[in-house]
Amino acid sequence: MNSDQPTDLVSPEATALSEHGSGWYLAGVCSVASLGGLLFGFDTAVISGTSNFVELKYGLSEWASGWFVSAALVGCIFGAGATGVLSDRFGRKPLLIVSALCFLFCALFCAVPPNFEVLIASRIVCGLGVGMASVLAPMFLSELAPPQIRGRLVALYQLSIVIGILAAYFSNWALLCFARANPEALGGQGWMHLILIAETWRAMFGAGMIPASLFLFLLLFIPESPRWLMQHGSANRALVTLAKIAGRDTAKKQIAEIQAALAQEQGSFTELFRPGLRVALMVGIMLSVFGQLSFANIVVYYGPKILEAAGFRDIASLLGQVGFGVITLIFTIIAVFTIDRWGRRPLLINGMAGVTVLLALIGILFYVGASGVSWEDGVAHGTVSKTVGIWIGILICVYMACISISISAVIWVLTPEIFPNRVRGRAASLATLANWSTNAFSAFLFPIYVGQFGMHTGFFTSAVICLVATLVFWRFVPETKGKSLEEIEAYWVR
Repeated sequence: MNSDQPTDLVSPEATALSEHGSGWYLAGVCSVASLGGLLFGFDTAVISGTSNFVELKYGLSEWASGWFVSAALVGCIFGAGATGVLSDRFGRKPLLIVSALCFLFCALFCAVPPNFEVLIASRIVCGLGVGMASVLAPMFLSELAPPQIRGRLVALYQLSIVIGILAAYFSNWALLCFARANPEALGGQGWMHLILIAETWRAMFGAGMIPASLFLFLLLFIPESPRWLMQHGSANRALVTLAKIAGRDTAKKQIAEIQAALAQEQGSFTELFRPGLRVALMVGIMLSVFGQLSFANIVVYYGPKILEAAGFRDIASLLGQVGFGVITLIFTIIAVFTIDRWGRRPLLINGMAGVTVLLALIGILFYVGASGVSWEDGVAHGTVSKTVGIWIGILICVYMACISISISAVIWVLTPEIFPNRVRGRAASLATLANWSTNAFSAFLFPIYVGQFGMHTGFFTSAVICLVATLVFWRFVPETKGKSLEEIEAYWVR
């Protein structure tokens, strides 16, 4: 511990604090941290609108197409894997700044790559930023938020992801519409014409520089996590931050609870495999694995391709993807305002049961309605009947609503809050590492899998996985609504 940790919590600095905290201060800090989620969503979803154009530009095979989509996810694996240890050592805020720099440089070099290799390298750097933000932002929010509204504030991260996804869908569609409507804009030549008109996919990537720059700037004004400060002996700084949020008296109580939790031995990876905590680790990993195999991110990455297989084409498929994003946004907002009222467990289990049924129905429609549909080199050949295609689109909309209010929102709330403070960084990093590993595997395999066995098989496979997930969650996931992080830790110990 450092020497600036006081022996008496009622220090001169503490007595100068106001009695009441500021909800606006809390909202501002959480909003800045949640921008990491917006960039997470934007940089993972922007790929859906660019993949067809990049495939044509570089003549990609089915395998190369899968590598293009999953390259960022490989970066996510390394980013998430290293962040836990680094954030426990250097703090949450410095690593968030590094992630913002990754987002910024990725957007720039994806917009102007001279060849496919540079594009792939830039996407891997993007993945490093996404992987770091996916660990740090929800962890930072859970460590900052009061227990009674922690679920709602951490769910803001998922809301930000969804807003980022929708922003990517909309900008992809708008940029393509502009390019098609103005083929001779900007004089018909030059770099700007190349980026905005001739090869619009470059502008789709480059649009990410705007939120990345804003995120980097605003991060300079947020505090460090109070729980990390306590862990490193800066109790006064932690007290000041908590008092700004909840008031002096509540802050002192929270400081005492954190000190009691930290009085135990310093956490390590091996502690996660002890009785009690290994169940928490299993829950965190299963949330991540099942969340990625529930098809939500497949729709994010390959939505236009799925819609093409259902009979939609070109701009119509991108517009349909925008519709999916709007529905996801609406139901994520509902999740934000209900997760602390209804609880994590009911949303998770009931939602996943609904997702299982919907995936099976969509698979049935693709099976019975297909008329010679096949995938070759990432392109759908043939189509389903118009009526069946419309029903597929409707059921995917219902599916997106169901999963948005379920595991997509709950995973980012539960994962950081179920682990003890002393090992939270390492544990959240392991769970998020499992998240991105499964994500990369499924994103790479999807075009190959459905090309070999058909679109309907992909949906049937995910339906079976989601059924298993529902049963696992029903058996092992506890309710954490309204509990402090220290109370949740005591639950696992018991």
